Amino acid sequence: MPSFTPLEIEALRLSLRVGVWSVAVSLPFGLAIAFLLARGRFPGKILLDGLVHLPLVLPPVVVGFALLVLFGRHGALGAPLHDWLGITLAFTWKGAALASAVMGFPLMVRAMRLSLELVDRRLEQAARTLGAGRLRVFATVTLPLMAPGILSGIILAFARSISEFGATITFVSNIPGETSTLPLALFALLQVPGGEAPAWHLAILSVALAMAALIVSELLARRLARRIAGAA
Repeated sequence: MPSFTPLEIEALRLSLRVGVWSVAVSLPFGLAIAFLLARGRFPGKILLDGLVHLPLVLPPVVVGFALLVLFGRHGALGAPLHDWLGITLAFTWKGAALASAVMGFPLMVRAMRLSLELVDRRLEQAARTLGAGRLRVFATVTLPLMAPGILSGIILAFARSISEFGATITFVSNIPGETSTLPLALFALLQVPGGEAPAWHLAILSVALAMAALIVSELLARRLARRIAGAA
């Protein structure tokens, strides 16, 4: 079994930290956007759908550059964040989490939207007929029924976050101990003589993490689906 150096362990810890925070921050927005796209009827819906999925088709470097322009120290959003709240995103792990969240957001929204579209609206109408309000129906009927999609969206976004490279290195650079996640640390190792062996360690670790996330997602989704079917 390969032994990992402190630098590799730090890259793993940072990747997990970035992945967890990116998912936690983007989850409420993902739910809201998925609901709008699945149930909403409003002008500009196609445009919103396109904007949400744009990171899937844009080069990640373009996304990272856009984040740098917007959230850099002198950016349109970065300047007030720094001046008023003392928050700096560029070249920090928080910026890495933001870049990962943006890149994983389309996968999260798509999974939750598809799950919401499969919810039988007659069940929601029945709950409303029995006197439940909109918020209670959403919390007690809609959310449990779309739980497999929410879970899939979370795991897919997490897996995408820990594998993000282009947008991250453009927005926050590759700073050891601060922004050097697994992909960035692997890239740095490949640039130095003798770095192939530890690079293999990180590559294997990255594959194992991604596979574990996908397997856990599938197992939990099946368990939730069986529970929902049994309750029905």
